[in-house]
Amino acid sequence: MNVRSATEDDFDAITAVARATWHDTYDELDADTIDDTVDAWYTDDSMPLEAPGTVVLVGERDDELVGFTHAVAQGETADILRMYVHPDHQGEGVGSALHERLMETLEETEAEEVRSFDFAFNDASRRFYEGLGFEQTDEGEVEIDGENYPEAVYTLEL
Repeated sequence: MNVRSATEDDFDAITAVARATWHDTYDELDADTIDDTVDAWYTDDSMPLEAPGTVVLVGERDDELVGFTHAVAQGETADILRMYVHPDHQGEGVGSALHERLMETLEETEAEEVRSFDFAFNDASRRFYEGLGFEQTDEGEVEIDGENYPEAVYTLEL
């Protein structure tokens, strides 16, 4: 497993991983909503690699991008905005390897806590983050295609 910083050339593969994962995970959303959201949220514009505090890492197996994570550190807080592993590679340690490298990178910042955001109905995400020591600390809502969906916020103190 190779974990490295993302480059501009990775965005087609990042989008493909996000699309496959969303379709596999989020039964609550219809297919067109998923595709529209992925097309809007998983681009070089929405994850600017050179923005201060931005970390985008990709995980590769046999030269194939199989997962990615995107976080932004601002002051004492770092937010994990995205962490996805292609459904064909879940359970193989890809997410753990991405998380470990992400934490190493975030520890070099001023961040004292890390938050992660995901749909509240994503039980797999909840289990993943709780298994890493995160605790659910808040709830919110995210708007997608004019609909509001419950969001869970998980926090880990560094």
